[in-house]
Amino acid sequence: MITSVLVANRGEIACRVFRTCRESGIRTVAVHSDADENALHARVADAAVRLPGAASADTYLRGDLIVKAAVAAGADAVHPGYGFLSENAGFARAVTDAGLTWIGPPPEAIEAMASKTRAKELMGIAPLTDVTEADLPVLVKAAAGGGGRGMRVVRRLADLDAGLTAARAEAVSAFGDGEVFVEPYVENGRHVEVQVLADTHGTVWALGTRDCSLQRRHQKVVEEAPAPGLTASLTQDLYEQAVRAARAAGYVGAGTVEFLVADGRAHFLEMNTRLQVEHPVTEAVFGVDLVALQIRIAEGHALEAEPPPARGHAVEARLYAEDPASGWAPQTGRLHRLTVPDGIRLDTGYTDGDDIGVHYDPLLAKAVAHAPTRAEAVRRLAGALERAAVHGPVTNRDLLVRSLRHEEFTSARMDTGFYDRHLADLTSPAPDPLAPLAAALADAHGRSRFGGGWRNVPSQPQLKRYAMAGEEHEVRYHHTRTGPAADGVRVVHADARIVVLESDGVQRRYEVARYGDQIHVGTTRLTALPRFPDPTAQHAPGSLLAPMPGTVVRVAEGLTEGTAVQAGQPLLWLEAMKMEHRITAPVTGTLTTLDAEPGKQVEVGALLAVVEADAVRGAGPH
Repeated sequence: MITSVLVANRGEIACRVFRTCRESGIRTVAVHSDADENALHARVADAAVRLPGAASADTYLRGDLIVKAAVAAGADAVHPGYGFLSENAGFARAVTDAGLTWIGPPPEAIEAMASKTRAKELMGIAPLTDVTEADLPVLVKAAAGGGGRGMRVVRRLADLDAGLTAARAEAVSAFGDGEVFVEPYVENGRHVEVQVLADTHGTVWALGTRDCSLQRRHQKVVEEAPAPGLTASLTQDLYEQAVRAARAAGYVGAGTVEFLVADGRAHFLEMNTRLQVEHPVTEAVFGVDLVALQIRIAEGHALEAEPPPARGHAVEARLYAEDPASGWAPQTGRLHRLTVPDGIRLDTGYTDGDDIGVHYDPLLAKAVAHAPTRAEAVRRLAGALERAAVHGPVTNRDLLVRSLRHEEFTSARMDTGFYDRHLADLTSPAPDPLAPLAAALADAHGRSRFGGGWRNVPSQPQLKRYAMAGEEHEVRYHHTRTGPAADGVRVVHADARIVVLESDGVQRRYEVARYGDQIHVGTTRLTALPRFPDPTAQHAPGSLLAPMPGTVVRVAEGLTEGTAVQAGQPLLWLEAMKMEHRITAPVTGTLTTLDAEPGKQVEVGALLAVVEADAVRGAGPH
């Protein structure tokens, strides 16, 4: 009987496993890096053990330190979560060698399936070796790990070497394993997976399908169960392949078999020998707790002969601290508030006041809605996200709401190319024109109290400036005997937290929250700007600024000040939240400034380099 579990992971998944452990009366142990010292998962556990350092390679990828932490804290079992060491056979063996219970598949099963190359061999599928023009496009993929890291689509043979190099570097950083392979890239297929659960008594469940087609950078954004629109025969084929893969690997515990579905056929991708981020949709549909079942299986209990019946439909959306309109750039800062309406499951590793750092994945939370039908579940989740309070860094919340309401998604015609086709429309600004006025009125009330500010003579208009959806907005209002007023808008009520405005006969109520220069008006995020812009806060043309805080991991070979560069040429690479981001030359010209070197930590907006265009350098008197 397991009495104490250490979760060899962080953030949302650690908190989620701890929740089941508490409900089962099992004590919990967290591990944390220095960057996560005050993280939620470290705070809610019964005990926490420090892993010195901040980088994943020094902390959450150090299996030896994690095993020592489990022994020191008196844990008798280890749950790997997902990512990091969850698919590392050596770590699983180290856990059992230390006399601890491993809440996961046998090391042999991990070895058979955790390497995608060996998994394909087990399923009779050979990876590409000598890539030719006829094979394009191809996908370069990390053999270990997942989550979209260590993956590159290559459409030209000339780009293959660069794709291999970038994928290897990202795989080493994320998983500690630089092995990559090449496979055909199935364009615009649907990403469909089957949840499997196996015990030590020979029972294997195929616990329904999930559709995970809405992805950015090969990482899932929206998932649902069951996968809509599959024929009965295709569903049965998916089940049979998934069970065959599990049995071939001698699998035990929870795992996922992933496929690309195109032209009515299922193409095997891989088997993830761990719990998936999207497991809550399966839990909702089947009424089970997969973590509790993992623990029972690890204790030797048998599954029922058949899984419970499915009911209804569930949809999950991943809320990320990132800016989809700026190349999905991860965001950092203080998460001031995160709440969703009742009836929505929210799995998160953050709470109000926590800081979002640069070292790890930018996933903030997963929101899950369950309803009798797909249409109802989608509508419920979109409405809940629209009403959610998400105060802090820029997130993908608006993108999620628009995605869930997009006709291609609501009609279940989506595929993995969804964001390639629709990202521009889904991220086009749609600001609320009254939000800046509401912000100004709430701010003025909090600072000066309208009640005693009126005069017998007309007052001068008050002016406020805000940045909203990438644009500047000016607000003008004035004081009257009855309170503030603005042209074309009736101010029904205004205080520091609530503003009610009437326009064209329609009243709208706004909740306003201010954190320094950052203001949230309902679901609209604004930044207060100084009335008179600072003329010195400018950069020279051709300046390359860090789009996010991170670490410079590479600089192009031979690149120095004075080097001639071509527009689009890669100059340097930043790593932030386990993803590499390439910085390219904006124009053809000369590199006049280079303020970056490998290992340098940079903040968002930091000057990295300056490229002076040839036309600029050639201008002037002759």
